[in-house]
Amino acid sequence: MVKGNGGAVGIAIGKAFVLPDWEWDMTESAVDVNDMAFEFERLHEGVRISKTELQQIKQEIAEVLGVEESNIFDAHLAILEDPVFMNEVAGIIQRQYKAAEVAVKEVVDKFVNMFDLLDDEYMKERALDIKDVGTRLLKHLLGPFEETKPPEDQPFVIVARELTPSQLAHLDSSQLLGIVTATGGKTSHTAIMARAMGIPFVFGIDGGVQSGDLLVVDGESGDVFVNPGEPIVEAYRERRQRLARSRERLQSIVDIPSVTKDGREVNLSANITSLQELEQALKQGAKGVGLFRTEMLYMDGTTWPKEDEQFEVYRSAAQNLQGKPMIIRTLDIGGDKQLDYISLPEEENPVLGYRGIRISIDRRDMFKTQLKAILRASHYGNIKLLLPMISSIEEVRRAREVLELAKQELRSANVPFNELLPVGIMIEVPAAVAIADMLAQEVQFFSIGTNDLVQYVLAVDRMNERISHLYEPYHPAVLRMLKLTVEAARRHGISVSVCGELAGDADALPIWLGLGVHELSMAGQSLLNVKSRLIDSTEEESKRLLERLLTCRTSAEMKTLLHTQSKDNANEAE
Repeated sequence: MVKGNGGAVGIAIGKAFVLPDWEWDMTESAVDVNDMAFEFERLHEGVRISKTELQQIKQEIAEVLGVEESNIFDAHLAILEDPVFMNEVAGIIQRQYKAAEVAVKEVVDKFVNMFDLLDDEYMKERALDIKDVGTRLLKHLLGPFEETKPPEDQPFVIVARELTPSQLAHLDSSQLLGIVTATGGKTSHTAIMARAMGIPFVFGIDGGVQSGDLLVVDGESGDVFVNPGEPIVEAYRERRQRLARSRERLQSIVDIPSVTKDGREVNLSANITSLQELEQALKQGAKGVGLFRTEMLYMDGTTWPKEDEQFEVYRSAAQNLQGKPMIIRTLDIGGDKQLDYISLPEEENPVLGYRGIRISIDRRDMFKTQLKAILRASHYGNIKLLLPMISSIEEVRRAREVLELAKQELRSANVPFNELLPVGIMIEVPAAVAIADMLAQEVQFFSIGTNDLVQYVLAVDRMNERISHLYEPYHPAVLRMLKLTVEAARRHGISVSVCGELAGDADALPIWLGLGVHELSMAGQSLLNVKSRLIDSTEEESKRLLERLLTCRTSAEMKTLLHTQSKDNANEAE
């Protein structure tokens, strides 16, 4: 058995087909100055053909999987139309006298490396989209090549170092049983397509598989068995049948209220970065958006996004929600998230440096532009404002000063907005927990970001391979921090939501029910699993379990208790 990471739930049993890696073979000899016009013609023709192909793929995917899934390829089209990308390619051709294909590969490699360095899973996985587009463009610049394809007459599990959305779109879905890759992630476009197609997907498996090997792929646990014995194969056949029944049950609860057996209602919302993700989340029964990450609006362009540009996105999201709440977090860059068009200082420890609200209140014009866009959108829906990385009351007050300036400008221009726009803060640093009782008097709600809170409480960089095993969300210190935060909010009558990864972990649900959290916001694909656990739980049982959890001295004790409760609930549900 080889251990990987689950990207799309399901069980696949079948023969492997290993997709070989293919490296571009190109010379880097200088292009004659008289041939420069020809190189630009080749580049533009390659872009034109690539766009035509992508439009065709988008239409085919829309017919098979639906319009929302086909919108994945809008991101690919946007790359080909991105002036930053194309100007970089043109600059290399013009200034360095290089062939179009060499320039394209250099720029693709540059952007892929830049995204790979980010400490953000979603942004890392956009690197594969850039590589996918680059590969398509290079094919048209270099001419046809011999491509190894899976057999047409038998089912297979595709195994590859990486699998792009374009490659997946061209595979015969009637024969494709599962996907196993070395790279990838849960929020990659390949994973999104795999889930929409109902194909199990495991990533993080590098080597050890040959074409023809019998594979058993568990897309939930990330386990891959290579040439297993018949008892294992039979056990997974039975498990596959149980999963099919479970999926039917989950779909049946999409429209059921998220209420415990003893009447406690918890709002289950989605974390999103785009309108496309919102559509997916609503299909899974999301009752709102608990975290709209606005960074992509800034990272997709070459300059600060204009007020109108942001306003259109926020307004569209608000209107699509039809009155359901949406929490918009202001720009949270710095640390691992950088913007090409602004110069941020190099720092020895950027995670503890110039980031989040610290940048916003320092660059007031940029901050005010975003606040005006959010305020304008608040006229069209139920919007709340969320400030990231807060560690002091002074930061909240300075942010409110800029918010008031934005309101004054809109009033002067007779632009409508919600004068009572609720303002909340992220609780993600220990300082905010320590003064939560004071911060609760300054804002209307708290949103707990468990990812950063765990990192800062434990002083563990989870991207550091040498210590990542110490990153433990179920550490007793973390639980006590959560308890202090929720109790401070309750004393001052404000609501608390949770928007970190722990919110989407069904095993953690008793913690939130026991603490009295009002809202959980998570990735769309986690919503039904959490709801299923919620409607089979009771608040009273969760409170009793929480008391026991608070006596645990180790993470292992806490996880054992939660896992036992999880198994008991699952058995009762069956």
